[in-house]
Formats: sequence, C-alpha cells, structure tokens
Amino acid sequence: MSRVHDMGGRFGDGAVTPGDDETFAEDWHARALAVTLAAGALGQWNIDSSRHARELLAPKDYSRFSYYEKWMAALADLLVERGVVSREELAAGHGAGRSELAGRALHVDKVAGVLSGGSPYLRDDAEAARFKVGDRVTTRRPARNALVDGGHTRLPSYAAGATGTIVLCHGGHVFPDSNGHYLGEAAQPLYAVAFAARDLWGEGAEGDEVVLDLWQSYLEPA
Repeated sequence: MSRVHDMGGRFGDGAVTPGDDETFAEDWHARALAVTLAAGALGQWNIDSSRHARELLAPKDYSRFSYYEKWMAALADLLVERGVVSREELAAGHGAGRSELAGRALHVDKVAGVLSGGSPYLRDDAEAARFKVGDRVTTRRPARNALVDGGHTRLPSYAAGATGTIVLCHGGHVFPDSNGHYLGEAAQPLYAVAFAARDLWGEGAEGDEVVLDLWQSYLEPA
C-alpha cells in the first residue's frame, strides 16, 4: 500500500505550476528552516529518517498542511520519538531544564558552513556494481521497503515493475531503506534510470522521459 506522499502521476491533484522563485512565501518559513537545521545538528536522526517522519504524518494532515507545516509536524514527532524533548515540554514551549545535547547547539557563525557543506552520502564501501550505462533494468514490484514492513523507500510506486535504461552510475551511496530506520548505512551502487513516461502512465504521456535515481537492490536485469 502506498502512503499519501507517494503521489507522482496521480489524477485529481491539479497541474504543477512552476515559476514561483520566492525563497520564503511567509516570514515563519525561514524560522521553520532554521529550527529544522538546528535540531538536525543535534545528531539524533538522519536525512532518511527525517523524510520518513514526514511520510508518517496522518493522511488528512499531510493533505492539508503546507510544505513547511509538514516539516514542523514531522520535526515535533522526531523530537519526542528520539527523546530530545518530552510531550510536556513540547506543549509548554520550553524545556524543563538544561538538555544533555546543549553542547551540540548550532551557533550562528557555523550555519553558513553547514549549509554549504551539506551532508555527503557517497561511500567507498558499497557492494560491487551489477549494472552499467546502457543496461536495461526492471524495478522491483511492489515498491516497498524489503527490510522494514511499511518502511521508508525511495522507489516511487508509479515506477514499480517498470523497465528503463541506466544512463548514469553515481557510485556507492547510503541506502535510505536501511539508514532511515537506524539499521546502518548499507551502502549500495546508485543509478540514474531513464523511463519513457508512456511506460509509467500510458500513451497520454508519450514524448516525455522520467529519470529516477534508484539503488541497486531496487533493480533486476530486464
């Protein structure tokens, strides 16, 4: 079963209208980014587990929340789940005392470096690559986490069971299906795979192409 966030190609959600280049539509959006960055610096979760936290939001909330409201709701869940704050502290809006993580506070003079440095997920210890550029591959069906029932995965449901062509090999990368559940990095080769849009959504999409970054365990020879 797919979750509400897995909505690529779904009918009824309206057209995508790019062109709004405003960084923050409202003042509080910048504060939401700042709080998320500061909380991430505490080292209690990773990018994959934070994505999974957003996926776990109740469908009715995910559908009605704006982009940064999703960030804030998932962050609140992570803070409580990982024991950074209690539900009582969250409700009160302040801590009950000095946190054991206070020493990891992200100070303003470090922010630019953190943002520019990112969080590299390229790894040298990945398993050997099974595919090369030009290979035809078919994705796993159903699109699910094979390690954790209902867990995080980067294989979208609309691409499950589809056949495409490898156009780029990215090298070894942290495997989100494992990393998102604190089961280890389990690095795998990552590939850019091109699919004809009509193979994903039918003849009405003829002429377009979709390129997805997919981990090796999602793929089989076509």
